[in-house]
Formats: sequence, C-alpha cells, structure tokens
Amino acid sequence: LLIAGRLLLTVKMKGLVSFSIFLSLLIFVTPDEGDEAEVEVEEEPQLQLPFRDRSHIEKTLRLHEKTTSDDYSGVLQRLRKIYHNAIRPMEQAYKYNELRQHEITAYPGRSMTSFQDGEIVSKPMILFLGPWSVGKSTMVNYLLGLDENIYQLYTGAEPTTSEFTVLMHGNKVRTVEGIVMAADSARSFSPLEKFGQNFLEKLVGIELPHRLLERVTVVDTPGIIENRKQQERGYPFNDVCQWFIDRADLIFVVFDPTKLDVGLELEMLFRQLKGRESQIRIILNKADNVATQELMRVYGALFWSLAPLINVTEPPRVYVSSFWPYEYQYDTNHNLFLKEEVSLLEDVNQVIENRLENKIAFIRQHAIRVRIHALLVDRYLQTFKDKMTFFSDPELVFNEILDEPDKFYIFKSILAKTNVSKFDLPNPSIYKDFFGINPINSFKLLSAQCSYMGGCLLEKIERIITHELPGLLGALSAGKNPSLSSCDITGCGETPKNRYRKP
Repeated sequence: LLIAGRLLLTVKMKGLVSFSIFLSLLIFVTPDEGDEAEVEVEEEPQLQLPFRDRSHIEKTLRLHEKTTSDDYSGVLQRLRKIYHNAIRPMEQAYKYNELRQHEITAYPGRSMTSFQDGEIVSKPMILFLGPWSVGKSTMVNYLLGLDENIYQLYTGAEPTTSEFTVLMHGNKVRTVEGIVMAADSARSFSPLEKFGQNFLEKLVGIELPHRLLERVTVVDTPGIIENRKQQERGYPFNDVCQWFIDRADLIFVVFDPTKLDVGLELEMLFRQLKGRESQIRIILNKADNVATQELMRVYGALFWSLAPLINVTEPPRVYVSSFWPYEYQYDTNHNLFLKEEVSLLEDVNQVIENRLENKIAFIRQHAIRVRIHALLVDRYLQTFKDKMTFFSDPELVFNEILDEPDKFYIFKSILAKTNVSKFDLPNPSIYKDFFGINPINSFKLLSAQCSYMGGCLLEKIERIITHELPGLLGALSAGKNPSLSSCDITGCGETPKNRYRKP
C-alpha cells in the first residue's frame, strides 16, 4: 500500500492518474496469502518468559507431608475449656467486649467436641501489607501456584487490590462474600461486622483446595496510597489493619526498590505494628530489576527510611528477592535471591510448626488484657464508692474521676499492687466511652465476684495466667500431647474436691 501510494502521487503530479491505473497498482503490490502470514510472524514476535522451578517451595514447606491437626485436638479442647471456665466469665462480668478491643469469637452454646470456636481453633494467619503495586498479590499467587490460573489474584502496575482478600482452604474453589464471612459463626471473622457494611463489601474470601491453606490462612490487603484520605475509603482502614495485625502470626511488609517513600499512612501502619516486631518481615521485592550495586544502595535507603518508624534494638529481618514465577533477570545475583526465598519459606514453616504454642500465647495475652480491664473497673468502682457521700451528686463525682484518673491513682494503683506492665495498660480515654454506655453502678467489686462452688473470678484467671497456660506450653515443648481427661473445671491436672465431705 505504501508503494502504491507513492506511485499514485507520482502519476498524479503528471496528470495521468486514473482509477484503473490505481487498481492495477494496488493489485500489483498486494501480497498473496502465504506472504501475508510470513509478514505477520516477522512483525509481531512473541516472547514467552520461562517459569522457574518451584520444587524448593514444596520441599521447604513440606507440602507433601500430611497434616497432623488431629493430634492436637486434646490441646484445642483444653484451650477452649480454659477460656470458657476462667476467661469468659470475667469478660461477661465486666463487659470486656464493650471495649471493642481484642475480643475473641467463641460460642459457648456448642458442644465441647465441635471445634468451631472461632479464633481459638483458627489456623495461623499470614498477613501481607505495604504500598500499592509492590507485588503483594503477585507474591501470593507465586506461593500458592496460582499463576496462569483463572483463580489467581488480579495484578497490575496500577493500584489493583481494593479489597481485603482472605484465602482459605476449601474442598472446591469458590468465592465467599464479606457479609457471609462475618455471619458465619464457624469462622473467626464475625467481629469484623463492627467496621460497618461498607467494609464488608470490601472483604472477600476465596476457598481453594491447596495444601498450604490446610495449615495457614493468607490475607492480602489493599495497597497504601499516600495521597488518599482515610474517609475516602468509606471505612476505618487503620482500625481494620489493626484487627488483622493483632491476629497475624507472620506479617510481611512488602516494598518495591523504586518506591521507598514513607508517607503519613505508612507511618501510621508502623505505629500499629509496634510490639509485633518479632512477627514482622520486611520484603524488598522485585530485586532483580536493579543492578547489584544499586540494590545495595536501595537496601541502605530502606533502612534509613524505616529507622525512625521501627524503634527497636534489633530490626526486623529483611528479605531481598523477586517473588514471582518467572526466571530472574539476566546478570543478577540468582543464588542470593534463591537463598533469601528459601529463608522466607522456612519462616512460614516455623509458624506452621509453632501454631499451637502461638495459640496458647495468644490466649494468655488475651487473659492478661481481660484481667487488667477487670482490675481497672474494680478500681474505678472502689474510688467512686469512697468519694460518695450522702450529699454528693453521683454523676459529678464519677465524671471527676473519669476526667482526672491520675489524681485518684486509678492506673498507678494497678501498677503498684499487681505485676502488670505499664505498657499493657489501655488508654484512659477509652473508659469515658465505656462508662458512657455501661453505668458504674452496674458492676460489682472483684471481691464480690466469688461463689462457693465456682470460686473467685480473679483467682481463676490469675491461675490460668501463671500456672495452667504456661504448664500447657511446657508440656508441648517437652513433646507431650495433653488430653482433656486430666482437665476439669478447677484446673488442668488437679483433682476435683468434694466440698460437702467432712474431713
């Protein structure tokens, strides 16, 4: 066509153009069918990147081995019994869940053999956080082998993930809506209803018959966009992240070598991660896109940017690699990237092997929070009773105590009389809202929370914190598998006493 156009221009200048001549020229330069096919192949060559070997993933994670979850049924039963007999009564007596912090989803109406108590029997959670388009969803696809699969998470250079995606094990592939996940009492996501319907529309679950998902739950989060205001999301993004952070056994914070800017939203995220440094792993993804010398500079710049946000003596472990299914770029440090990837997989495998120890530690940490809350409510109530006189206005007296808790040594007395750390104390401001909903006169003093048959609530929760849960943890470390037969209401391993038998 180009040749015909040029010839046509030439003859037109001479005034000899005609329609018949143009048609003959067009036919002359038109290739036959065989030539056309050859031209198309030469003009549009397609380059297919080769996939790299995945055998190290199955070998390191031991995916070929059968799970041994049934062997730990006795431990799970004991944890549920400890929770229902010692922790939950204290929660109900002092309305701990009204604080909307760190509540555990448990359902006492079920039988002891149902194993459906939400977070108590939930699998370890692996959480992916980080800025947008750093490769979080690509990394999830790579670990689960979902590449070139119709069920893979959508990825792209633009911000693609706008939902909190929970990947769980299932007998068949299916998608579960957020409202269904929150309504299903067999799952551990029912507390997410408190973040509103707008968030539940941004929550989606995917069930896959994958061996890794038999042992862990993977959560992919929306990327952090610094120029977006929180209210534009339509739900409390930081509060939702905090909920998942509190329950995650392993937290991957992913970065791109070309996007190391730290903005306000990322600073807020690292504030929420304080106290969880042992679970955090920093991932410098897409490392094969930069030269080795440049990668060293990027590595130093990353630590320089994160140093003010991670105020600990020993910084989190940083993994440098390219977590996607294709071969590494030419002339990059392939051996280093592969070793880093294997080290990260070993961390995942360590979480799987220590899932029961982590679960016991989580229940104990929750029990400590419940005890602190009960002690604070008891102190508020005791101070209120001491300040009240016959002519006092109850509302004015209690408002003064709420406004100035340090004046009445509310929190300092807890530190002085117990072994509670000041870092475990909640913010005093949350009790203004708590007592705004729950009148102080609706509670009883801890000294009055005792019964002849059941004992005192404070003594029971302190016993499991100091003896039962550490003893259960020690039994697991020694290779023993505690069973429910040696556990009763008065405590695991103790013989029940007959209170009506004469000595």
